[in-house]
Amino acid sequence: MKNIAIPENVYDVVIIGGGPAGFTAGLYAARARMKTLIIESLSVMGQATMTDEIENYPGIEKTGGFDLVNKMKDQALSFGAETLSLTVENIRVVEKGETKLWVVNCGTKEIEALSIIVATGASPRKLNAPGEEEFTGRGVSYCATCDAAFFKEKDVVVVGGGNAAIEEAIFLTKFVRKITVVHRRDRLRASKVVQERAFANKKMEFVWDSVVEEIAGSGKVERVRIKNVKTEEDSELVCDGVFVFTGWIPNTAFIEDLIELGEKKHVITDENMATNKPGIFAGGDCRQRPLNQVITACSDGAIAAQSAQHYVETLKGTAYE
Repeated sequence: MKNIAIPENVYDVVIIGGGPAGFTAGLYAARARMKTLIIESLSVMGQATMTDEIENYPGIEKTGGFDLVNKMKDQALSFGAETLSLTVENIRVVEKGETKLWVVNCGTKEIEALSIIVATGASPRKLNAPGEEEFTGRGVSYCATCDAAFFKEKDVVVVGGGNAAIEEAIFLTKFVRKITVVHRRDRLRASKVVQERAFANKKMEFVWDSVVEEIAGSGKVERVRIKNVKTEEDSELVCDGVFVFTGWIPNTAFIEDLIELGEKKHVITDENMATNKPGIFAGGDCRQRPLNQVITACSDGAIAAQSAQHYVETLKGTAYE
């Protein structure tokens, strides 16, 4: 393929998302001498950043999520990646001569790129129960690391039964007086080692087969109404706060009309992290995959960067045959 003229202000790759997938992609892309921009969200805090302790990242016995992600960012920047803090509204394609460019619209700023890596992660799933919106920030929280200190020696409810819910509940026991875990099933979904720690913790109690029907109070959270899904019996828990950890929704609304998404709005990719649109790749928790962990996000980011590199080199006519 012959070389084509690329406008000077065009990035080889724009990576949307500043979590483990995004910064790993930025590291690999920058090391490959690609002109690389990482766009960090102004409003979305990633799962890794919200995690107090990470102890299953190979080679690192224990670390804080915020510290680990910051180190990833510094490493990507050290190889020449650039960063901006903006909110991406949409992406469109334009033709400039022989070159097809992706335009990333950030409202007041538009950025052109030969390729895109979507690494936008996911946001906490809400209960959609009466009182949840009203008391968000006044007793309802989705981040134990962020808000635990506000509940010192108080009683809180944790909703959920997966790894995130139980790990965050264990973290909360460093601050609160008592935790009541409300789970819609009769057993936890968390890993066995996490379950063992939870059941051994004297500050933790469990309400099984139940869901939160309403969060109530006067100015702040004071109680929750729960329903047993098997008996349909209602009961009330007095508490000072509610921490919701019932899953995550991929941050893909801004591209739902652009690329193929799954039933739950995850980005669908092949094994090379390529979407159904040439030049757009994806990785991390916004992608459809069987395991959402920091290590799998990093793997996605590395593969996406390599795929983007090959795509760009092919466009420029510099790819090795």
